[in-house]
Amino acid sequence: MNVIEYLNSRFGFTRRHRSVFDRSAPSGVNYFFCLGGITFTLFLAQVTTGLLLAMSYIPSEAEAYQSIQQLHASGSGLMLRSFHHWAANLMVVTIILHMMRVFVTGSYKSPRELNWLAGAMLLLLTLGFGFTGYLLPWDQKAYWATVVGTNMLASVPLVGPGLAALFKGGSDVSGQTLVRFYSIHALWLPLLTAFFLWIHFHVLRRVGISRSL
Repeated sequence: MNVIEYLNSRFGFTRRHRSVFDRSAPSGVNYFFCLGGITFTLFLAQVTTGLLLAMSYIPSEAEAYQSIQQLHASGSGLMLRSFHHWAANLMVVTIILHMMRVFVTGSYKSPRELNWLAGAMLLLLTLGFGFTGYLLPWDQKAYWATVVGTNMLASVPLVGPGLAALFKGGSDVSGQTLVRFYSIHALWLPLLTAFFLWIHFHVLRRVGISRSL
């Protein structure tokens, strides 16, 4: 008995795998139904590359830009950041296409309405990843894009100015904003995403995949 077989006999990995993944799919399911899985795979890639990037990135006003330049100086660092960047863009595209497929096929209807709401929250969180991550290179483009974005947030009636000040950590985009965006990007958004993914997959496991129209 090798190590994998021994661990499987003690932890029952195969049995748990089958209880979660070995489920029958209804007729009419095609490759368009894989967009959610592709989005989830891209999210896992983002988590992996993000953890690796965090080992070199310094979220401070004085050193953030320089840490990115040092990362670019090595071929592996540049490839890692490029993979993180393009996977983020693809994730936005695939989650939008996934929700379009769900809407067109009517898969948001009962008993899957909670799945649709969880998916809508995951879309907002994905956009939040993009917005908060855009500032982290701390260059001119990132700075002024964040100024525009937070000014748009401030234009929301009643709550807008307070939310903008909360995100910026003051009246202007500064080093405090960078620290807050980094904490949101690397801590709060991943935790919220994991929570809503659990809801999304739990409901899907209970009610199954819907049939296409």
